[in-house]
Formats: sequence, structure tokens, C-alpha cells
Amino acid sequence: MDREKVGNLIKQLRTEKRLTQLQLAELLNVSDKTISKWERGLGCPDVSMLPELSKIFSVSLESIFAGKIETKDLEGANMRKLKLYVCPTCSNLLTSTSDASIACCGKKLQPLEPQEASCSDSLNVDIIDNEFYITSKHVMEKSHYITFLALITSDSIMLKKLYPEWDLQTHLPRYGRGVLLWHCNKHGLFYQKI
Repeated sequence: MDREKVGNLIKQLRTEKRLTQLQLAELLNVSDKTISKWERGLGCPDVSMLPELSKIFSVSLESIFAGKIETKDLEGANMRKLKLYVCPTCSNLLTSTSDASIACCGKKLQPLEPQEASCSDSLNVDIIDNEFYITSKHVMEKSHYITFLALITSDSIMLKKLYPEWDLQTHLPRYGRGVLLWHCNKHGLFYQKI
């Protein structure tokens, strides 16, 4: 850790949160002189304090270690660039519209890489009353099932959470052409164009 960079970041984050050195010190159970020392680059917080600093400032541990926060440039609002993440521990589904640092259950997640569905893996898509009626013969058991499906167009996403032991039969509004994505808890993320 670069003491000066970490100190500057702590000062910047403390100021943004409108905390005094004394207030931050009280949150961390240290003296305000300790905070001053960190901010001047004359020392660094103990590693055991980093998770609490991360929580107080709502930043990642990596940002504190690096002494800087990486910012992203604004990207075009194309929903087809959407990144999907699924936590292997709790099956939580998270999304981002560009590259992001996403974590759940204490683990950093990588975006799912969709693979094109083969003819035998494709979902059945019919149009009924101007809606997509989607069905599949995919196994829907607790140990093996499709966890969600999503219809993504250039400006919208329609997401349906699915549950084991329910047949996969659902309706999605027909927004136009797009990509249908679905996630199998054993085989990953698939897509087909509709």
C-alpha cells in the first residue's frame, strides 16, 4: 500500500461523507491523531480496519489498497451490453450496464458469458396475443433448473425469475426483436435471437 495515496483517498472520502477526523476516529475506535497521521501519509490503517473503512465509505477493499477509485466513462445506453452475474452461494442475480466490480456472499463475481443455444437447447417461443409465450422441456428440479430468463432489446430488459419444480411456461411482453437469455444452474447462460 502506498501510504500517501491511501491517506489522500481516506481524506477525500472522509470529506465527501462530511465527517471530521474526530467523527471518523470514533467510528473506528482510534484517535483523531491517528486519522491525521494516515491522511498525511505518515502511516496506514491496520489491515484489520480496512473492512470497516470499506463499509463506512462504501468503497471496495481494492480501492482502499490502491489508494484510488477507478471511475468509468459514461457508456451508451445499449441494454444489449448488459452484464449478468449470479452468486454461486445464494443464487442472487445482479446486473450492470458496463464493466463493474460486483461481489456477493463475500466473493467477487465474474460476468456470465452467454453461449448460443443449440437447436436442442433452444426455448420454444410462440406469439400469442402480441406476447411471447415461452416454454421448454428443460428439467425443472431443485438440483437442475432454469433460474431466470430475460428478454433484452436495445433499450429495455424484461426479467422473469423462475423456480424449481414449476414448468417453464411464461409470457413476456413483445417489445420487438431482441435476445432471449436464460440461465441453467448447471450449464450456465444461453441466448437465442427472437
